[in-house]
Amino acid sequence: MSAANTITYREAMREAIREALRRDDRVFLMGEDVGAYGGCFAVSLGLLEEFGPERVRDTPLSEAAFVGAGIGAALGGMRPIVEIMTVNFSLLALDQILNNAATLLHMSGGQLNVPLVIRMTTGAGRQLAAQHSHSLEGWYAHIPGLRILAPATVEDARGMLWPALEDPDPVLIFEHGSLYGTSGQPGPGQVDITSAALRRSGKDVTLIAYGGTTGKALAAADVLSAEGTEADVVDLRVLRPLDDATIMESVGRTHRAVIVDEGWRSGGLSAEIGSRIAEQAFYELDAPIQRVCTAEVPIPYARHLEEAALPQVPSIVAAAREAVAS
Repeated sequence: MSAANTITYREAMREAIREALRRDDRVFLMGEDVGAYGGCFAVSLGLLEEFGPERVRDTPLSEAAFVGAGIGAALGGMRPIVEIMTVNFSLLALDQILNNAATLLHMSGGQLNVPLVIRMTTGAGRQLAAQHSHSLEGWYAHIPGLRILAPATVEDARGMLWPALEDPDPVLIFEHGSLYGTSGQPGPGQVDITSAALRRSGKDVTLIAYGGTTGKALAAADVLSAEGTEADVVDLRVLRPLDDATIMESVGRTHRAVIVDEGWRSGGLSAEIGSRIAEQAFYELDAPIQRVCTAEVPIPYARHLEEAALPQVPSIVAAAREAVAS
């Protein structure tokens, strides 16, 4: 990888927003501290100075209000990008997201599309305690009417936003906080927002991950490879609608599956994926499906407790070893 072509995940998101603002006058960014402060995670740094306060709008500290304003703007023909600081705070706008954005097309008999993009930071690993650290994207993946994206790479961070803005329906983009400082190549342009991506090929076990767990799954695959076990690594990328075909194709080749999910195990996305594998590829399995999830606790503040609560490379490796040994 050429250093000259390398940018951070944070910079990739910023460039995606900048390109969208330049490309379409209907696009604007709104949220808490996105303007003068440059964004809580510095994603929008410099955009206010470049595009002005009409296109980069600081909002009051009311998620229900500014998400509702974004829905109204989308209904009025605009293409808003609404930033919610962290996924935990999105619960304050859940009524707007579920009862309005996701349902208006249905309740209007197909008359009212809501072309809204909502970006939010998700995930733990940065000692931000229980009100800033959970992974709730599986909750939103439960809701019909939404498209749920989880870019794990710089290329996806750079290339997913414009296709999301072109979608006539609401799209939620979950950016894992641990990824903002990671680096990579931005890629040639837009990326697919309908399918999963095979990040590594192997024949012995399939590791299924997304967002902040994708890098851990790849690191686990390196450990397993040194032991003689070769793993497929499937990066889901799109959590709703799930790309069943890519998942089943991989499991059909490796005959074993390990699902890595930073959400909680009970009633989570990992359970949905496991059920789909059991329904569609049961006779391909040579071992029980394994799941590596966050402990069933609020995310702790203390670093050693936080690390113990989250999926980590050793726990992924252990699950894969168990699957292969079965």
